[in-house]
Amino acid sequence: MRRKRLPASGKTAGNAVFLVGFMGAGKTSVGRALAEELNWVFEDLDDRIQQREGQTVAEIFRDSGEPAFRQAEHAALEQVLEELRGGVARIVALGGGAFVQEGNAAMLLASGVPTVFLDASVEQLWQRCSQQASETGVERPLLKSIEEFRDLHRNRRKSYLKAGVKIGTGSRTIDAIAAEIAEKLGLKKIAIRSEQGDAE
Repeated sequence: MRRKRLPASGKTAGNAVFLVGFMGAGKTSVGRALAEELNWVFEDLDDRIQQREGQTVAEIFRDSGEPAFRQAEHAALEQVLEELRGGVARIVALGGGAFVQEGNAAMLLASGVPTVFLDASVEQLWQRCSQQASETGVERPLLKSIEEFRDLHRNRRKSYLKAGVKIGTGSRTIDAIAAEIAEKLGLKKIAIRSEQGDAE
């Protein structure tokens, strides 16, 4: 049986996907749906940073500043890429500023792991973030001004466009977006082995 050709790249390319995009783009929601569909592991890089540092992202920013957070983010990303060489299939959602950092983007490019930019209009992103903040009661500094939100989005989008694949999210369902990513990258579902005696 012929296998669908995966993107030409390094060791980890066939077993990982990194989702990039602005806040509100749906990286976590789409990542979870895609991982569930493929029986892969989902991870949010911010969760790993918090676990490694023993602080929330907000606390790191508040207590140590953005440079310290970016350093922790880079170290966490390095750790993920190292683990991927072990063969665990994983969907990873990056924080909104992670792929904008040149060192991170270069490291991902060198690894050959597919990167997917989830794109949406700034109006849709603002609406999603505002609704989420209202529902969760979590205050996000960037939601204080749509002008600042728009400026940051415009600046970061230039970096996001360097990702290998761009997927428009618009008003589409999470499942439809996940299905398109799987199809475009030729991702394979992992069969869950339930038969007795199938262990190696």
